[in-house]
Amino acid sequence: MSGESCLHQLQPQTGPVVSVFSVACPKTSTCTYRVVTGNKYVQLNVGGNLYYSTLQVLTRQDTLLRSMFSGKMEVLTDKEGWILIDRCGKHFGAILGYLRDGFVTLPKSRQGIMELLAEAKYYQIQGLIDMCQRALQDNEEKALCVIPVITSPKEEERLIQGCVRPVVKLLYNRSNNKYSYTSNSDDNLLKNIELFEKLSLSYSSRVLFIKDVIGDEICCWSFYGQSRKLAEVCCTSIVYATEKKQTKVEFPEARIYEETLNALLYETLPVPDNSLLEATRRRNNCCSHSEEEEAVELRERVRRIHIKRYSTYDDRPLGH
Repeated sequence: MSGESCLHQLQPQTGPVVSVFSVACPKTSTCTYRVVTGNKYVQLNVGGNLYYSTLQVLTRQDTLLRSMFSGKMEVLTDKEGWILIDRCGKHFGAILGYLRDGFVTLPKSRQGIMELLAEAKYYQIQGLIDMCQRALQDNEEKALCVIPVITSPKEEERLIQGCVRPVVKLLYNRSNNKYSYTSNSDDNLLKNIELFEKLSLSYSSRVLFIKDVIGDEICCWSFYGQSRKLAEVCCTSIVYATEKKQTKVEFPEARIYEETLNALLYETLPVPDNSLLEATRRRNNCCSHSEEEEAVELRERVRRIHIKRYSTYDDRPLGH
């Protein structure tokens, strides 16, 4: 074994910022590293990423790095004298920044914070561990999704035209007393609202869900793809009773699932191909289906048709 590829022990010394060099042992294949004064920086190769830092920074806190650079642990170097650390070097700059300043700007994404947390745990930097864990906890406490409530037609147009995702809008106006309700109207109106909330919780990252509480209709769904209206499902109808007419509120669950599925097909360019569009069309045959049966059938078709489209998402298919 050559002296360039073996493990070397750093010998700590007091004094100013240091560098290290190797001395081959005359009778063995091992080598030792001695610390001398001179250069300002220590050369570090962390998973292929090269860094310079001072010994003062690396040993500032009680961490694994202090053990490595105070002679308590063996370290490995390459033939050019770079000290090797077998970790991903993506976040090592943040590690050095925290050791240097006692604070660092965390990554914006949750995944980035989790990656930095893993490195902080490896290097045993307790302050940075606490900082990452607090940030992750704060993210969990934030709202799962935000549903805009339309206050004007201009705002609705701005939201739809400015969104690259499909849009699902539910208009419900319980204060609209233009007509009286039938006995089941309140229950069905609540079912529509509950389905809207269920879909928005599951797919807010892929679809913009908006509420309209100022429109003329009592309950109506609208679906948009690539900034144009695709379909509308009105959930109210007029029922003529003795000497008066009433408004009946319905819950067409199967149609709502169907149009939501069609809107998801406009999630990315280009426009969905004919095979996917055909698969979402309602079957026109001699057999009649109840709304409940059609809803179950459509949910099952969503799982089959979109299984590969969902492979890159954490969301479960519609209907769960």
